[in-house]
Amino acid sequence: MTIKSMTGFARADGSAGSTSWHWEVRSVNGRGLDLRLRLPPGFEGLEPRVREAVAKRVVRGSVAVNLNVKRSEGVSQVRLNEAALRQVLAALETVKALTPVQPPSADGLLAIRGVLEFVEPEESEGEAGARTEAMLAGLEQALEGMVGARAAEGRRLEVVIAEQLAAIERQMLTVQKSPARAPDAIRQRLKEQLARVFEAGVGLDEARLYQEAAIIATRADVEEELKRLAAHIAGARELLASSEPAGRRLDFLAQEFNREANTLCSKANDPETTRAGLELKAVIDQMREQVQNIE
Repeated sequence: MTIKSMTGFARADGSAGSTSWHWEVRSVNGRGLDLRLRLPPGFEGLEPRVREAVAKRVVRGSVAVNLNVKRSEGVSQVRLNEAALRQVLAALETVKALTPVQPPSADGLLAIRGVLEFVEPEESEGEAGARTEAMLAGLEQALEGMVGARAAEGRRLEVVIAEQLAAIERQMLTVQKSPARAPDAIRQRLKEQLARVFEAGVGLDEARLYQEAAIIATRADVEEELKRLAAHIAGARELLASSEPAGRRLDFLAQEFNREANTLCSKANDPETTRAGLELKAVIDQMREQVQNIE
C-alpha cells in the first residue's frame, strides 16, 4: 500500500537553554501545495528552511505550519534607560519652573514607561545557531509525524477504493452477462424498434432504413463501454500500487468512469442493465469523493 492521504496532523516540542518551542503541522486537501506559515517575531529567518523541509515531503495539500516560542521565566534582565530618564528629569525641571510641584519619588520615576526596560540576554552567534538547528530538528520530527499520519490515512483510503473498484467490476460483469445482451434478445429488440420506425416513417427509403437500423444497433451495443470500464479498473489498480503520487490521475480516472457509466445508462434498454448502471454511478460518485483526499 503506497498511496497517501492529504490529511494529517503532528506536533513536536523542544528546548535549548532558556528557550522552548512547540511546532504544529496540519495538512488538508488542496489542488497543489499551498503552504501557510505562522512564525513569531524574531524567527522570520526560519521561513526559507521551513518551506524547503515541507516541499521535500509533501507534493499536494494545504499545509499549515505554526511555531510557538517561549522564554523561561526570570531570564529577562532589567535595564535602566538613562536617556529616557534624563528626558523625564528635564521635563520635570520645566514643569517646576512653571508651577510649584513636589519632587518625584524614585519609584515614581521608575514607573514611567520606558525608563525601565526588560531585555533578553544576548546570545552568542554559536548559541543562536545551535538553537536554530535544534528548532529545525523539531520541525523535521513534526513533519515526519504528519507524513506518517497521511500514510496511515492513505492505507485506509486504498482499502476503501480497492473495494469500490471491485464493486464497479461486479456491476460491469452483471451487464456483461445480462441475458439482454444475447444475440437473439438484441435481434428481437431490433426487430421491434424497426417495426416502430416503419409505423412512424411512411415512405422511408432504403438508405434511411439502413441508417435507422445502424443507430438502433449501436444504441443496443455497450461492448465498448464495458471494455473501457475494464481498462479504467486496471489503470486505477496500477495507480494504487504505484509509488508515485496518484491523486490527480485517480481523479481523472474517476471522471472517465462516470462518463462511461452515463453512456451505459443512456443505452440501457432492459431493467437489469439500468439497475447495474445506476449502481455503477452510485459507487463511482463515492469513489470520486475518496480520491479527492489522495495526494
